[in-house]
Amino acid sequence: MITREEVWELVDKYDLRAESLTVGTLGSHSALDIADGAKEQGFRTAVVCQKGRELPYKTYRRIVDEAIVLEKFSEIASQGMQEELRRKDTVFVPHRAFSTYVPYDVIEGQFLLPLFGNRMMLRSEERWAPKNQYYLLEKAGIRQPKKIKSPSEIDTLAIVKVQEAKRKIERAFFTVTDERDFWKKVEERVANGIITKEDAERSVIEEYVVGTYFNFNYFYSPLSGEVEFMGIDRRLQTNLHDFVSLPARQQLDIDLVLQNIEIGHMGATIRESMLEKVLENGIRFARAAKEEYPPGIIGPFALQGAVNKDQEIVIFDVSPRVPGSPVIGTTSPYTRYLYGRPMSVGQRIALEIREALETGRLKEIVT
Repeated sequence: MITREEVWELVDKYDLRAESLTVGTLGSHSALDIADGAKEQGFRTAVVCQKGRELPYKTYRRIVDEAIVLEKFSEIASQGMQEELRRKDTVFVPHRAFSTYVPYDVIEGQFLLPLFGNRMMLRSEERWAPKNQYYLLEKAGIRQPKKIKSPSEIDTLAIVKVQEAKRKIERAFFTVTDERDFWKKVEERVANGIITKEDAERSVIEEYVVGTYFNFNYFYSPLSGEVEFMGIDRRLQTNLHDFVSLPARQQLDIDLVLQNIEIGHMGATIRESMLEKVLENGIRFARAAKEEYPPGIIGPFALQGAVNKDQEIVIFDVSPRVPGSPVIGTTSPYTRYLYGRPMSVGQRIALEIREALETGRLKEIVT
């Protein structure tokens, strides 16, 4: 495993003037948001792209100084690519696409660059990890949906979460009411090539929380020791989101397997009387992360859930890294309350890096 001491040795060799430091990331997910924030703070930017997917990063030249094109995203972990990024004095910002295309063992043991964030926490997003997101939520005392151990125990409306067959980064979601309904819908999705029966047998089954859905975005600053609430987004999903706007008669006439693939974002706010609970959840999660994954959360994270009719916040998903919600920078009032201006997640990351440079504390925000 790469130790923090090894990373700190790299930092000691860097030219730590703001104009010399490069903020780097993988060319997917939230790379433009990260690059935009970095340019605002005067840093150079490098985005590592995969051939055939580089056009956005060559188009937005104001914020991307260099788009490095590789045959495959996974080649970012090659020794040659790592050396090139180190020569550029790169602080690397991981996101979900990075941990999808680069194995966790490689991130934790071979990717020798200063990462903004806690590289050891990325694995906790996976439900198979020993100290996974469910474990952390339980340690934090944050309300989760009730888990259903097997299809035979389904006696209420439930949601099934199962890995897709072709797109391993995505999970298929579908609702069921009992065991018979479960296997009927599994068979439909297996027949359509969406999932495999083996993955269905390993699926997560939870109570379906009837409520209003929110993604709560936070930022933990090691420099201030405080959790900041960045704002809320709601996800646009295909083929579900606009399908439900069709008249009921048309919905019934269409023989369609719904997949709930996240495809976009829209901003939201929450009633002010709920902010106490929202803030408390962020603080509790950061505290649990520090105990279970020292040094804990560094920078952005998100708690995805719903508010039910009893005004309980129920959290069913965690993003222990950049959540990927660029809409926060243009729709959220909460960073304005704190900073006097709207601020995206990418801008907040860059602000933290800038402050760490100016105060000689860069080592505290990288692993």
